[in-house]
Amino acid sequence: LDLHPCLRASKEEPLLLAELKPGRPHQFDWKSSCETWSVAFSPDGSWFAWSQGHCIVKLIPWPLEEQFIPKGFEAKSRSSKSDSKGRGSPKEKTLDCGQIVWGLAFSPWPSPPSRKLWARHHPQVPDVSCLILATGLNDGQIKIWEVQTGLLLLNLSGHQDVVRDLSFTPSGSLILVSASRDKTLRIWDLNKHGKQIQVLSGHLQWVYCCSISPDCSMLCSAAGEKSVFLWSMRSYTLIRKLEGHQSSVVSCDFSPDSALLVTASYDTNVIMWDPYTGERLRSLHHTQLDPPMDDSDVHISSLRSVCFSPEGLYLATVADDRLLRIWALELKTPIAFAPMTNGLCCTFFPHGGVIATGTRDGHVQFWTAPRVLSSLKHLCRKALRSFLTTYQVLALPIPKKMKEFLTYRTF
Repeated sequence: LDLHPCLRASKEEPLLLAELKPGRPHQFDWKSSCETWSVAFSPDGSWFAWSQGHCIVKLIPWPLEEQFIPKGFEAKSRSSKSDSKGRGSPKEKTLDCGQIVWGLAFSPWPSPPSRKLWARHHPQVPDVSCLILATGLNDGQIKIWEVQTGLLLLNLSGHQDVVRDLSFTPSGSLILVSASRDKTLRIWDLNKHGKQIQVLSGHLQWVYCCSISPDCSMLCSAAGEKSVFLWSMRSYTLIRKLEGHQSSVVSCDFSPDSALLVTASYDTNVIMWDPYTGERLRSLHHTQLDPPMDDSDVHISSLRSVCFSPEGLYLATVADDRLLRIWALELKTPIAFAPMTNGLCCTFFPHGGVIATGTRDGHVQFWTAPRVLSSLKHLCRKALRSFLTTYQVLALPIPKKMKEFLTYRTF
């Protein structure tokens, strides 16, 4: 695999581009939580959503305004969009959700069916292309917002406890999956007034995370259990359980071609799986860089979040040892580290080059991420695996080494 020049070029440590901190107005109820449990970019990269604690979500147009970005990064960060700032440029919005916000998810953009949804609820407003943000709340409610205006579109009821995570189908069909502390996942169809179309039961603990494969065929869910559940998005039935972790699994993500699944656990490991066969391909162990201050810090490297980069060649992880790590797909040790305190979540900018992280203090940080020109081999693999399962690849009349490469067995 022709990665080595790229890896050498990307050995630089992540640099902090910007850090946003919430205000603390006196009117906030002291009972409200201040953690940033979720951060999200819209799929087209035009908006950033920040659950900044105290029941508030900030919707921030991307790229960030110049005052947030250190000198030397303005041109890179704002690119050609800076000259669009004048007329009709989007404005930052504040969504008061009335409850602690745990999960965030943007709908794909553009989403033609969502225009009908908008027209039904706001017939007096001209037909617009409608980007949607879903927010999962402390009381089990899910609120659906129209991003451009900040208006509330729908309120989805059904969960009996905290809605911890949310995921839209990447196809733009406006199917939403929610994961909750009530130990269930629920499937909602926003084209049918937010109708609940399925409840997925089977987890014995709180469900922390849900992720839909980019090809929309599979759903992964992680609860406070050692196993991970894989569901069919076509029949909403359980495909298999993935066993391998030694402690609670708290985060999961699919690769952009749907061929790989990564899961992160309190056991300090990320496991890379083949979701089609259930095979465990690799483990990434999070070793402490410094010795613990005392013997009580047993879970100091417990993982909080894992995510794939948009081209599928890197992973980012956030752990309790106060580090953001970046991993190259083909290597067993991190290629870069960045110090961050109280990290809870991370996500890549959809066009690459930036990682956003959220913290227990309600802060959000933006870091530089490796920029890589994918090899032609990887681009071909990514294109093929976007529509071929592992079993279909293995059935092809091609050399064994090519099959190993296409099924990520060359580690």
